[in-house]
Amino acid sequence: MNVFKFGGASVAGAEDIKNVLKILSTQKTNLIIVVSAMGKTTNALEEVCNHYFDRTGEAPALLEKVQEYHVAVTLELFGNREEEIFRTLEKLFSELSKILSGEPSLSYDYEYDRIVSYGELLSTAIVSAYLNKQGRKVKWVDIRKYLKTDTTYRAANIDVELSGQLCRKAFTFQDTFMYITQGFIAGTLTNQTTTLGREGSDYTAAMLANLLDAEQVVIWKDVPGIMSADPKKYPHTEIIPKLSYREAIELSHFGAKVIHPKTIKPLQNKKIPLFVKSFTQPDEHGSVIRELDERLKLPPIYIDKDDQLLLTLTPRDFSFIVEEKLSEIFGKLAKYRLKLNLMQNSAISFSFCIDHNEAILENFLCELKEEYKILYNKNMRLITIRHYNEETIHSLIDDKDVLVEQRSRLTARFVIRTGDEKKSDLFEF
Repeated sequence: MNVFKFGGASVAGAEDIKNVLKILSTQKTNLIIVVSAMGKTTNALEEVCNHYFDRTGEAPALLEKVQEYHVAVTLELFGNREEEIFRTLEKLFSELSKILSGEPSLSYDYEYDRIVSYGELLSTAIVSAYLNKQGRKVKWVDIRKYLKTDTTYRAANIDVELSGQLCRKAFTFQDTFMYITQGFIAGTLTNQTTTLGREGSDYTAAMLANLLDAEQVVIWKDVPGIMSADPKKYPHTEIIPKLSYREAIELSHFGAKVIHPKTIKPLQNKKIPLFVKSFTQPDEHGSVIRELDERLKLPPIYIDKDDQLLLTLTPRDFSFIVEEKLSEIFGKLAKYRLKLNLMQNSAISFSFCIDHNEAILENFLCELKEEYKILYNKNMRLITIRHYNEETIHSLIDDKDVLVEQRSRLTARFVIRTGDEKKSDLFEF
């Protein structure tokens, strides 16, 4: 049994979904297909959620754009509105509209999960209906019934033992050899929807592979494999044909978008290889992540994280930044599901980078402002060079305004300004 994961770009439009059919038509072994939300739907639903939670009144109009996009793609695939899939879409969007017509709870994370999760429900409904219409019989599975988590909304933790028991009962391959299900989402014991963290569809695929003892996982991307950098931003990129589990988890930790940070552990634990392949060039080898004995000589690998906030906290009473204070700060970060992308401290200051989330930023800062003076910069870019050399560093940052620099034996990291005005993006809270 294999697990295939198709990301948002691979199901973004009608032609992309038709291409998925071509890839699946060559498969003869038992297969679980994990599908992400279509295109940029997760971003769009995040915007819907933010406006709903902030009560701006704009959420319904934003949701209507999401609906128009999905209906247009479906109409291009099926040709008319008489197909059952249109009634399925109407039902799903009606559920979303009902949520938006009510009052939000006090928990942003809870509202996020129950709204943004619809991206995967919509995409799998459309792809499943199209595959069956074309004679490729697949069985649709609501993964929320079988992948069970705690109630840590937006970053839920999977109950491995229970999920294993439920998944083995669901994916029996007795009446089909091909299932389709959602990535990124799961469910609690009381059937509340949770999500596994941004880009969590990779993690879903890895967990299903682990729980069901898959032979391999294939992630289908819009790039020919694991690249040394984003080819849209950097010239002269190259494919890295193979990586060890250890190197892959380091890259994901630093923000490489090709792999979700939690993906590697469940695969490494059972020595399941992970292939990254191009959905436009499915016959090419791509890249593989697996157990490797030899030490690979790797080129410099560049990882960019845009839209970063660089914050500096200084105690108002001039006390030292010691373990107790760091523990308190980490507790606040965990409370708001904010991942530290970089950190650096001196005697009386603590600086760190996080992803910019305007919906929760003010509440987060309010919990810190009584004890700390807060300075922060918006629109920062965090650049990581793994396996760096001096030439690569100079070529990258010599003309940049660098606010933070860190180096270790294998990794160099830089926080740089991306705006034209040098000081216009500095704020005090």
